[in-house]
Order: sequence, then structure tokens, then C-alpha cells
Amino acid sequence: MDEPEKFFPSGNTDITFVKQVQKLHRLTVYGRWLFVGFLWLTIVPWCLWSLREEIALWQQYFTWVAVRYGLFFHPFATLGLAFCIGMTVAVLVWQSRNIIFGLPQQDQERLENQVFRIRQQGPSHPLWKWICQ
Repeated sequence: MDEPEKFFPSGNTDITFVKQVQKLHRLTVYGRWLFVGFLWLTIVPWCLWSLREEIALWQQYFTWVAVRYGLFFHPFATLGLAFCIGMTVAVLVWQSRNIIFGLPQQDQERLENQVFRIRQQGPSHPLWKWICQ
């Protein structure tokens, strides 16, 4: 992250603007991971509590059929676990793509437009102090 031009190769030469776009991207990454963490702290305990009898059975006699039927007969717990796992994988793939290939042009333009709107609104914008100061 030392070279802003490497990650955001736009035509804009204003170094403060590029750094503000980087800050907004970093906040987006943190926000996504905070959302995933919130899901794991709220939904997963409820799902595991719903499956507590099946988990005790799996500890005694583990078979894939027992797992399948345990998940099949607890659809809300299965849906909650699938949602948490799916969101985690989605954020991992999104962040890995950005690290390996860089930000796509569409995402970069969206971030730049968002920084323009934050600058335009000024200190009354909720993200002003994290982006522009």
C-alpha cells in the first residue's frame, strides 16, 4: 500500500484523492469483515444450539448420513449455517480477487465517485472524518 498508483491506476494525479480512495476501500474491506464477524457471533450460536442433540449424536456415532439427516430435519439451522459460510466465502473470494488481480475498473470508479460525493457533502457526511481527515 506504499504505492497508491499500483492499486488505483486512474488518470487522477491528485495523491490525496488516491489516498482517500484507498481509505474508502480499506473501510469497505473492514465493513465486510465486521458484517461476517457479526453473522458468526449471532447466527451460528443459535444454529449450533438448534443442532445440539444431533451434535451429541455425531460425537458418539459419526456418519455422513447422520450429518445429512440432522441438517435436513433442521432447515432453519442449516440455512443459517449455509448463509454464514456463504458470506464468508464470498468475502474471501472478493478480497482475494482484489489482491491478486487488483480492483476492477467498475469498482474503482464507484469508489472514486463515492469519494467525490463525500468531499462534496463535507463534514456532514458520516464517513468524512475517516476518509478526508
